Amino acid sequence: QVQLVESGGGLVQPGGSLRLSCAASGFTFSRYGMSWYRQAPGKGREWVAAITSDGGSTNYADSVKGRFTISRDNAKNTLYLQMNSLRPEDTAVYYCKLPNYWGQGTQVTVSS
Repeated sequence: QVQLVESGGGLVQPGGSLRLSCAASGFTFSRYGMSWYRQAPGKGREWVAAITSDGGSTNYADSVKGRFTISRDNAKNTLYLQMNSLRPEDTAVYYCKLPNYWGQGTQVTVSS
């Protein structure tokens, strides 16, 4: 069955960096575009970034453009989100997404 397992979240100070990972299994990872979403406390789920199946094209929400980088390693069936210059408003649970499937999420907290 499809499994998406996020990791790499944690507590970081403003201006810091984190790299999230999403380990995928149960499907042919290299055939699918993937996305990252996030959900802040009391808010709806928000799209963050997307990448095509071969990694050749990426897109970002305006709120993270220039600070976050989505990437993938199809040999390792893993999706990444490098997050730099983190802000308190980036605090959220981050999810990786395949069409019709979600991971369980990883918490990112940006606070001094």
